[in-house]
Amino acid sequence: MGFAMQCSICLPLPFPKTLLSLHPHHWNRFKASPKNQRMLLAAANDDLSSNLPSAKKRKVVEHLCLLKAKDELSQEEENDMLDHLYTTQYQMGGVVAISLGRISDPNPEHLTHALYMRFQRKESLDKFYDNPFYLKVLKEHVMTYCHGLINVDYESEVEDEMLSIFRKGEEFNQGVEFVLLISFNNGVLGNLAEPALASLASVMLEAPSLIVQFTHGLNFSPSSKEYTHGVVVRFRSVEAFEIFIGSKEYKDVWHSELEPIVQKSLSLHYSVDPVGTEIM
Repeated sequence: MGFAMQCSICLPLPFPKTLLSLHPHHWNRFKASPKNQRMLLAAANDDLSSNLPSAKKRKVVEHLCLLKAKDELSQEEENDMLDHLYTTQYQMGGVVAISLGRISDPNPEHLTHALYMRFQRKESLDKFYDNPFYLKVLKEHVMTYCHGLINVDYESEVEDEMLSIFRKGEEFNQGVEFVLLISFNNGVLGNLAEPALASLASVMLEAPSLIVQFTHGLNFSPSSKEYTHGVVVRFRSVEAFEIFIGSKEYKDVWHSELEPIVQKSLSLHYSVDPVGTEIM
């Protein structure tokens, strides 16, 4: 079936207990390579500005819908569900970017598929939730095959230019979408949570050759308060994802600043292939 994005997912990493360790691909070794130095400089010129504090910013609203499909879901049923979810962007206003994929390995929440959407404003997201077309897709082509879902919505900022806002261009054609959901301990929101997230963002800013774009924010979804914050990171490739997750810099931030104040977390990721490929 002709589908815009291949919906395959890499191994989800349970946080914070298990972190991927890749000794052959240490972050510093990656950056020291002459080839990757050139990648770093090119990416820094083109992409780092999208997350720099000095760049002009535009607010966006991120929507995550994580699905729990039935065990006996067939390939035909899965294709029907993902195809209808993907094409909702063409049937209603307000959706400026989308990706989705299949989670291939078990996770604590028993989630099987992930849908990411971006809206320009919260009012567009509110209309999306109430849109008759979306409600019909949800009823006839999603919940028919699923027995549960988790919604996470948050506001963030990206560079105020078209490619960054709409996630268009060659660098967004493929890669890995990484989703991290966090529930912070009671009493740490604001005074400890935001500085910890800022430290995570700082580490990501140091890796423009690995990361195309990242956003994070406070979850305001009325239907799912299980997680307080959401993070979405687009990596350039599976290799880039593995290098970053396995890096000392990332592990240090997680273990020293996030893990002590996190009550619960969930991570998953899925690969995004160029438009026009098919689900195999």
